[in-house]
Amino acid sequence: MSQRRHGEPLPLGDAELPYSKGLMARALIAVGVPADRAYNLAQRIELDLAERGERSIDVERLLVLAREVVGDAEGERAVNRLRRLSDLQALDVPIIVLIGGSTGTGKSTVAAEVAHRLGITRVASTDFIRQTMRAFFSPEFMPTIHFSSFEAGQALDEEVTGDPMVLGFVDQCRHVCVGVEAALRRALTEGWSMVLEGVHLVPGMLPAELEGALLVHVVIEIGDEDVHRMHFHIRDNATGGIRSMDKYLDHIDDIRRVQTYIASRARRENVPVVENANVERTIDQVIELVMQSAERARQTA
Repeated sequence: MSQRRHGEPLPLGDAELPYSKGLMARALIAVGVPADRAYNLAQRIELDLAERGERSIDVERLLVLAREVVGDAEGERAVNRLRRLSDLQALDVPIIVLIGGSTGTGKSTVAAEVAHRLGITRVASTDFIRQTMRAFFSPEFMPTIHFSSFEAGQALDEEVTGDPMVLGFVDQCRHVCVGVEAALRRALTEGWSMVLEGVHLVPGMLPAELEGALLVHVVIEIGDEDVHRMHFHIRDNATGGIRSMDKYLDHIDDIRRVQTYIASRARRENVPVVENANVERTIDQVIELVMQSAERARQTA
């Protein structure tokens, strides 16, 4: 496996690969083991290897130690998912994860953590692509990209038929998706794995498959409006108020209409929709979807 593409492989079953406690702990966290238990187990493995004079650990010995440290059920689950994660990282193709959803659903947090746990070093946002496009295309030439996703309808002519807010958002997505597809082509050309997140990743507006890559598309949503509102408060605290919370709360109805549109498109295109009621559970679900996709790809290869 190329380090450039996927990061370091898991230290399982390769007698030539030195054991790394940090890498093993990260892998255990990636498969759902709580951080404190992951580091305890990684340390126990390190001591076991030192006692036996070994540099790597096989799956059978790992299972024994995992049961000892975290218990039978959790140990077996962790080792099983480690096998699957190791198979995922051994794929000889780039892994592209698209995480869509409306503003304030936690996409950025989920994307960053999924990338970290899978060893993917490239994380990008469609907001960055849109901002770059704004520098090249004037409001007169491409008006909708100069508005927020939930305000893009303000750029349309008054005579449009239909919901201006949704129509403006869709027009903005069509423009931004040109840049998204360029980013995907670059990733394929360079053999990069990448996690891309953003409101503009609307199912049906981007390829469902990419030849020569494992493409996984997921949409994040928040069903409870109060929880959705709370996400803006959390983001405001985390960023020191860089992005005005009041603006988003004032437009929460429009933001949730965008969410309804994206989620309905996702269900129509058979793209998984994950409810972000708990961020750790959401991260775990997205990683599980990636591993399932990899397993299906191997079965059909």
